[in-house]
Amino acid sequence: MEIILALILGLVAGAMGGLFGIGGGILIIPACVLMFGFNQQRAQGTSLVALLAPVGILGVLNYAKAGNVDWKVGAFIACGFVGGAFFGSKLALSIDENLMRKLFAAFLAVIAVYMFFKK
Repeated sequence: MEIILALILGLVAGAMGGLFGIGGGILIIPACVLMFGFNQQRAQGTSLVALLAPVGILGVLNYAKAGNVDWKVGAFIACGFVGGAFFGSKLALSIDENLMRKLFAAFLAVIAVYMFFKK
């Protein structure tokens, strides 16, 4: 079940990345906390595996040395992220520019409120 959830998370994060042009971490980190029960550092480390391993390998290694990376979940998120980014970008290109800007702003506001009030 964890693999399926990780793939779904990757698809959604990829779609949001393709749709809004954002880094998937804004979605992946809170989702890892909620879906997998990770602490903040483990969620951040796992997000780096999914998003930045080739580019941010030194950051990934630091999180891994501290035991704050779930390699399996991160790898499956990355697999889903590829497909999600493809379809999200296709969708974004079909949406009116003004609506896209408003959707992006609303998405950021929802995430900000959630992170602010999260205990």
